[in-house]
This record gives sequence, structure tokens and C-alpha cells, in this order.
Amino acid sequence: MRDRRRIVISGCSSGGKSSLLGELSARGYHTVEEPGRNIVREALATGGDALPWINPEAFVRKAIEYAHETLHAVANLDAPVFFDRSAVDALAHFERLSISAPPELKAIGEACLYSNPVFFAPPWEALYEQDDERPLPFDIAVLEYQWLRHAYPKRGYAIIDLPKASVATRADFMLRALGLTLTKKT
Repeated sequence: MRDRRRIVISGCSSGGKSSLLGELSARGYHTVEEPGRNIVREALATGGDALPWINPEAFVRKAIEYAHETLHAVANLDAPVFFDRSAVDALAHFERLSISAPPELKAIGEACLYSNPVFFAPPWEALYEQDDERPLPFDIAVLEYQWLRHAYPKRGYAIIDLPKASVATRADFMLRALGLTLTKKT
């Protein structure tokens, strides 16, 4: 059974997901940041190879483990929790690259269940930034986005597209769609 309190924001890289998470956090909602940036940051700092463009299997393994750990960490919270990406994103990365996920890892990823629907940040070139942690060009980010648009419905998730609007407007849009208060009391 899907946990209706575990809400995913997925979609295009550099599409404003982290900023939206920051807005939701400022309004008093629980949030979980994207694992990918942290995994890449750690690999770059330590000389590790868990980088999606060098060792995608190591990267995805860490992302799925992180998703599992974060869901477990918030299991006792009886409140909405907003996630920047999910285990579905990581499993889709394997599929996109035609890499067979090890069965135990696939089982862990598939056991990570989230609220339905999932919110999607569309490609937004004006927001897109390349850096050491995100070296791929915008057109590759769009291809990954398109793959994710198939991966979520394939697993039974509906998608709600976020508007290309201010961060506050996007937060209001999500909270209204979920029937939650726009400004949560802390």
C-alpha cells in the first residue's frame, strides 16, 4: 500500500525541485533532499567513483539505499514528508542505461512506496545550471526527464506537472492539490 504522506517531487534536473523543497520546509513541512547531489558531492570530495557518469551502478546503489534509509527514518512521522526524487528515479536510471539491477537492490527500491500522484518539475532551460555536480548539458537532462515520465506511470504513479512559476506559486499549487494548508503552523 502506498503511503499517502510521502510525497515525491521529481522531474527535470535543475527544474527548481530543491528550491521548492526549501519553500515547503520554510512553511513548516518535513522535507528530504535529493540523494544524487550528496552522493556526487561525496564522491568528488573523496575521489570515489559513485558518479552517474563514471560508475552508474555504484551511484544508483547508493541512491536506492538512501531512499530506503530516509523512508525508514520518517516512518513514525504522522505528517506529510516531501521528497526531492525517490527510489523510482534511481531504478529508472538503471533501466535507461540498460543495466540490470541486482535482484536484492531492485527489491529494496521497489519496496520504497510513495504517495500517488507524483509532482513533476518540467524542463526549464532558464533555470538550468551546469556545475561540477551536474556536468551534463540541458538536452541530456531533458532525455532523463522524458525517461522518468515513463518510469513513474509504469509503476502505477500518476503525474501532476508543476507550473513554470515562482517557487511560492509552485508550493501553493502542490499544497492545494494535496488538500494541505498553504502555511503550516510550526
